[in-house]
Formats: sequence, structure tokens, C-alpha cells
Amino acid sequence: MDLNIHASFLPHDDPDAALAFYRDTLGFEVRNDVGYEGMRWITVGPVGQPGTNIVLHPPAADPGITEDEGRTIAEMMAKGTYASIVLATTDVDGAFERLQAGDAEVVQEPVDQPYGVRDCAFRDPAGNMIRIQQLKP
Repeated sequence: MDLNIHASFLPHDDPDAALAFYRDTLGFEVRNDVGYEGMRWITVGPVGQPGTNIVLHPPAADPGITEDEGRTIAEMMAKGTYASIVLATTDVDGAFERLQAGDAEVVQEPVDQPYGVRDCAFRDPAGNMIRIQQLKP
């Protein structure tokens, strides 16, 4: 079986702030920006990797979510505990400097972890945890 990860989904509560972060701060390209009934789904991805996508979506778009669940999701997003993604780079320190200069919320400066990776962490405007790991040569 030949499978690839095509898209991951992260919630956003401000499409313009999400777009600015992923496009301008992370340097991802915008692949799609769809509006429907006052909501927006924005697909972004790393330049040169057309098969790898992140869909930034409104968390309330799922009609199966109850009002209580919606409140819980909003609370978890505000605390930064609802969603996360791990990215990788050949230069985690350079990526950290670029993100820090772009006013991203720093969670963790680059550090060598006891489990064998060097990484750093930020939050996007919606509170999603963005971890960036150093690729091994």
C-alpha cells in the first residue's frame, strides 16, 4: 500500500491572523482560501512540497459539535491544548530566529531533548502548538 499524509487540519479563530502567520511568518504558500457562510478554510503548505497541506479551519464548522463541545474547544484553543503539529527543518536555530523576529509566541527556545531531538516550540495565533524539530543529517 502506498500512502502519504496529504492534509492535516488545525483550527483557527481568526482567518486573517492565521493566514498572516502561516504565509508571512512560516513562509508557507497559500494553496486554497475558501469562504462559506461567513467561515474560511485556508490550505497552506511548504513551498516545493505540493502534496503536503495544512488546512486551517473554523472549529465550529462541524455540525455534529454541540454547544457544550464548542465551548470546550474554544477553552482548549485559548489554553493552547487543543491541536498541535510537528514540523522539521535542517536549521532549527535559524527557524527559531525567524519565528521569534516575526513576533510568534515562543513556548520553548531550541533545546537538545533527552529523547534525542533538538527542537523549539511556538503557538500560532489560535493557540495551536507548533513544534519544530532539527532533521538529523
